[in-house]
Amino acid sequence: MRRTKIVATIGPASHDPETLVRMIEAGVDVARLNFSHGTHEQHAETAERVRSAAGRAGRPVAILQDLPGPKLRIGKLKDGVVELKPGDVVTFTCGDDSDDTLGDARNMTISWAGLADAVSTGEVLYLADGAIRLRTNAVRAGEREVDALVEIGGAVASRQGVNLPNETTELPSVPEEDFEHLSAGMRMGVDMVALSFVRTPEDVLSVRERTRVPLIAKFEKPQAIDRAEEIIRASDCIMVARGDLGIELPIERVPIVQKKLLAMAGAHARPAITATQMLDSMVTSSRPTRAEVADVANAILDGTDAVMLSQETAVGQHPIGAVSMMAAIARETEKELPHDRWIESRVNRDARDPSYTVAYNACRAARELGLKALVIPTLSGRSVRLVSAHRPDVPIYCLSPGRETVRRCQLMWGVTGASMKRYEITEELIAESANRALELGWAKRGDRIGITAGLPSGRPGTTSLFQVQQL
Repeated sequence: MRRTKIVATIGPASHDPETLVRMIEAGVDVARLNFSHGTHEQHAETAERVRSAAGRAGRPVAILQDLPGPKLRIGKLKDGVVELKPGDVVTFTCGDDSDDTLGDARNMTISWAGLADAVSTGEVLYLADGAIRLRTNAVRAGEREVDALVEIGGAVASRQGVNLPNETTELPSVPEEDFEHLSAGMRMGVDMVALSFVRTPEDVLSVRERTRVPLIAKFEKPQAIDRAEEIIRASDCIMVARGDLGIELPIERVPIVQKKLLAMAGAHARPAITATQMLDSMVTSSRPTRAEVADVANAILDGTDAVMLSQETAVGQHPIGAVSMMAAIARETEKELPHDRWIESRVNRDARDPSYTVAYNACRAARELGLKALVIPTLSGRSVRLVSAHRPDVPIYCLSPGRETVRRCQLMWGVTGASMKRYEITEELIAESANRALELGWAKRGDRIGITAGLPSGRPGTTSLFQVQQL
């Protein structure tokens, strides 16, 4: 049984219904819709296709809406792609986001009107995920224009992002367009929302006021690293988004930052996704490089809940192969996971909240008593998250009357979910949990399992019960 979850970005290479079914069968647990590209209508159609494909494959799949955030983007280019050469000077006109204005190698538009006020001469700009470097040599704030000299050239495409490594406080934390995207996502029934370019916990809290859907804070900015613990506490999950992080920070710092963020997320019992360029060579190749395989394995050994595929499944030539490869790496790596150490020390248990202690003791009991599984009936999914965070070496099964809860648990390490009726009497809840475990083939007669849950009559979101059952 694979414990590490796979997030796959859906795009032109993978939105076909048959491809989606095969990708889910190969191991996709969460389908990512990147709202930096495409229309709301296109994403709604993709969401419907994911739901249909999950039904055909017989596996619950969560849908993750990834909001663009306050990212600067260049406008459309005449031929879609232009080549910038060292020594070229590009004039950026700020605040023009119209599709009617087409740029070229000498003149480009940029989405944010405030750029000319926020930068000064001599600052660095990056295009094409950091592959192209420019340096500003003239700023005409009144005309909303910035001239930049190309220092390292390359190909740049329409709508690609622009990175400013220096802190830019004038840029809005959550642009109004993101709230429009969020409303569209709610209508589609997305299961979780990722917030791009988070800088402070207040960025997360401002979105939480608008929705009850779980929020994923993406770590891409140096300011976020400085306030990482606060942001993690404010979020339901985190994503280590190494692409932009490797531009905004010195790239040699990224591996250590990744390890620290994964450990911090584990300490606070928050699921974590490791993302960007994990199997990047599989965009064109049928096999990854050895370094990419080691990268995925190391993220798993560091305790990530999920690994993510971006271009590999969105526009790559081998979307199904990339998922299969990711699943194979996870299964092999998981043979070496330090379950004993993780159970004891991975999570900072909160003495004020008995749910942490119940989850910890359930994991200890599973190991010491040789239990076949931990079965967790839940309304919110919190009990499942706490058990998953301790990393037991037995399967974790989630049962919930809420289809959304079942799907959201697909992001959590080691968790398999299914539906169950709601029960208000503790004895009925436990008995039906055991029956469902048998019905679903999670265990067989004579097996011993652990059942942990909150009492039906107790406060929502608390775990207060653990019982060992022989089926």
